[in-house]
Amino acid sequence: MVLAIVLGMLTGLSLGLTGAGGGILAVPALVLGLGYSMTAATPVALLAVGAAALVGALDGLHKHIVRYRAAIFMAVAGALLTSAGIRISHALPEKLLVTLFAAIMLWIASKMLRRPTADTPHQPPCRLNPDTGRLRWTGASTATLAAIGALAGLFSGMLGVGGGFLIVPALKRFSNLSMHSIVATSLMLIALISLSASAISLAHGARIPSSGWVFVAAAMAGMALGRQLAPRIPSDRLQQGFSLLTVVVAVSMLVRSYLL
Repeated sequence: MVLAIVLGMLTGLSLGLTGAGGGILAVPALVLGLGYSMTAATPVALLAVGAAALVGALDGLHKHIVRYRAAIFMAVAGALLTSAGIRISHALPEKLLVTLFAAIMLWIASKMLRRPTADTPHQPPCRLNPDTGRLRWTGASTATLAAIGALAGLFSGMLGVGGGFLIVPALKRFSNLSMHSIVATSLMLIALISLSASAISLAHGARIPSSGWVFVAAAMAGMALGRQLAPRIPSDRLQQGFSLLTVVVAVSMLVRSYLL
């Protein structure tokens, strides 16, 4: 149980600091640290990430920095593909899922290690109305937000990840929201998608063992700590450390799957 507490805390701490990465670390922590299979780890990871993200989202709502209408809209779009993702996860061999998951982790690490560039569109489709401070709901912004939510929902069901690794860079590229607002909105969306995916997974017969509930509670505590520490740590250092950890975990999962 001590290991479940430590790994859960680290998962929630990562999510709280970056607004992403909770699911990416939750699944390997459960598989490598606690001996879960990928299929068994998915519902536990979803519940842990969703509950932890909810803690962060409530903090963002209290501070009035969450774009909750956009988050709810993207969550609805994501829910439409969550069931498809779960069916895919049960249909594919576990070794293939591990390979796909590791490939995604390595891609994320490479993106986070790169320094920001000036390639963001001058007029992103999702823009704030300077008069009201709210998002402009146009055809382009609606389609963009729907696509982000749908992809996040698909990966949530298929790989047990909350989708923050996609949501944060996507909103950063296709909106003019501040990074502070993006992280808070991402946490709300992750909470909505992960908790709904967890409910669907449980309805399909998944079970949460006692160590899984300990992991969930520890992740929530880690999130609370991460939201307190985030403003005090340079973002560049956070990204570099998270990227290196992601590479190590991805390689470890590949080694375990193919060589052990």
